[in-house]
Amino acid sequence: MLGFNFSTPSVQNQIHELAKTLPPPRKQNTACDACRSRKVKCNQVPGQDKVCLPHHCLTKNYPCTYGGHLRDASAHDSSVYRHYVQQATTEKKRNTAKRPRTLKLSGSARVNPYPSVSVALPQPTQESRIALETPTKDLLAYLFAPPDPRSSSGNVPRAGSESYEAYAEWGDLAHQLQAENFRIDFTFDLVEVFFQIVHTRLPLLNPAQFRARLQYGLQSRSPPEVKPLHNALVAVVIAWGAKFSEHPLLVKDRERNRGQSLLAKALINRVRDLSEDLKVHRVPNADHVVVALLIEPMQSQNMEDSNGFHGFWLFSAIRLLLDLQINHKSVMSNIEDPEARGTMIFAWWMACLADAYRSVYYRRKPMLDDDDYDIDFYTVEPVPPVDSVESHAQSPSVREQLEFLGYYRSAHALARIARQVSRQLWRPATESDGIPLDVLVSLVHSLNEWKEEHLQRVGVPSNFAAEWDFVSAVSACASDATYHIMWIVIFNALDDFGIRETNDVVRTGSPGHEHPQYSQIEAVKKKVSDDALHGALRIAGLAGVLSSNGYLRLDCAVMHVSIIQAGVLLARLGRPEVENCIKGLQQYSYAYEECMEQANDISRQYTAAVNGDFDLNHMASVLRPGHMRDAIPMSDGGIEMHFNHTALAGGYRG
Repeated sequence: MLGFNFSTPSVQNQIHELAKTLPPPRKQNTACDACRSRKVKCNQVPGQDKVCLPHHCLTKNYPCTYGGHLRDASAHDSSVYRHYVQQATTEKKRNTAKRPRTLKLSGSARVNPYPSVSVALPQPTQESRIALETPTKDLLAYLFAPPDPRSSSGNVPRAGSESYEAYAEWGDLAHQLQAENFRIDFTFDLVEVFFQIVHTRLPLLNPAQFRARLQYGLQSRSPPEVKPLHNALVAVVIAWGAKFSEHPLLVKDRERNRGQSLLAKALINRVRDLSEDLKVHRVPNADHVVVALLIEPMQSQNMEDSNGFHGFWLFSAIRLLLDLQINHKSVMSNIEDPEARGTMIFAWWMACLADAYRSVYYRRKPMLDDDDYDIDFYTVEPVPPVDSVESHAQSPSVREQLEFLGYYRSAHALARIARQVSRQLWRPATESDGIPLDVLVSLVHSLNEWKEEHLQRVGVPSNFAAEWDFVSAVSACASDATYHIMWIVIFNALDDFGIRETNDVVRTGSPGHEHPQYSQIEAVKKKVSDDALHGALRIAGLAGVLSSNGYLRLDCAVMHVSIIQAGVLLARLGRPEVENCIKGLQQYSYAYEECMEQANDISRQYTAAVNGDFDLNHMASVLRPGHMRDAIPMSDGGIEMHFNHTALAGGYRG
């Protein structure tokens, strides 16, 4: 299949020799029924096939049977025995298939911890399960079931206070979740928070349709023509809302738990469990694509966190999209429903871009490449400018606004550059030998071209227009920061790996400046250095404006990586502007607790740099500590002076 010819004698001999080195195949499980049920090793009497050693069946007077049939020590009909084993195994699989899978709750109670008290709490029973057909009310009972009692204080509650104690970990008001009416009202509150905050960044749903279908799903009888919402989709929307909601219940939860919501964490865990149980990551359909894309950025953004962002759900979404052939223009154009087609176009756009940016940020190869699709990111029908829409007409959707403003096209172009960076820089040869000069020059040229064509249109202008809404504002900040972080990424790679041509000269024992292209090499390094520092200052300025208005507390990790990368570079260079990045990450910790430790790490690096502990390597020749502070003037960003705060304030409510 891979172009190798396995029929030649030499290849056959090699395969034969290789086979000799492989471990022996695992023995077939021939344990008797008694040993199998007791889960002990079944050792047979030497010379007597299918009879256990005396310290098992014979000494304990257990019947030594196989597949439910007693075996006589003198009986050695292996074909009959194999039939019994196969029959027993098949029967076991058949019985297992008949039993419904039980969803194991993560962090939710299943057993009454206080047997002397009668507790009527809404958690599912051991026999219950959440399936696609499970009513929405039962789904809410599962999601808002109390936390695991083993992690609570363990104090025996007073009579009548059982619900309060079971929910105590989530604050003083969490016991109200035992009431169905409260759960429903709470759910609608969290859904609205999702659409006000998260939907403006990740417009994968139709708000009006979602609200209507949720309302029908919570009624006793819904019209047969209304399709119920996917349970995993409802759950992920609720979990997102809990990250940012200021509902009194969640406020009390954060007050009890040092600013962090344990309920929000529990909901994320339950969303993952539920999605896995419903095979969201395995069965290709449109709902599963949306759920997978919404789960990924909701998790911890610390790559070392076992429950954090590792790309699993992003990669699952990409595989589902490929299975649905959404990467083919011919398939996409045959989706008749404009809403469904728009959702799938945006889903592919989001997955493709997230894959490219993740690869460049975390030094991984991308899953997708340019030739893996032929669809455009701007194939949604043209949308008239917002001013030309008549007052009585329906307002354009978030996706339509982004399309009209040009974000699809520009983000796609920058993602293609990100893929080039990843495939050229994150390879073992580059790490050991250095970055080839021609590769570096090509990447610099590509970024300059993107800047000339796109940045002025999709980035942050020097004077923010007063009529800009929240979507325009946050989209401009994200586009601006994503472009500038590319220079920081290349700066870090240059500092770590160096230039291959210079490294080759140094390895021979000669000074690097003896290379004939040394002047050109230093000029390119200086260009990258200046643009990286400018980009870091620019991102710090954006972080300062957004955090001063409280928007990073409401951001679903769109600016998170940019602020970290910019903050680390500014800290390493001893630039005081790093304070904006530190404050931004501290504000991020409202929804992503790992950001507080990241802010502390950056603060420690800055302190070390101010005390003279600089850690520059290959880039030290173009950016020395003595002139770092004045390399780029503070006024270069100019953001604080020209941002119209009024245009941003409260925009997420619209």
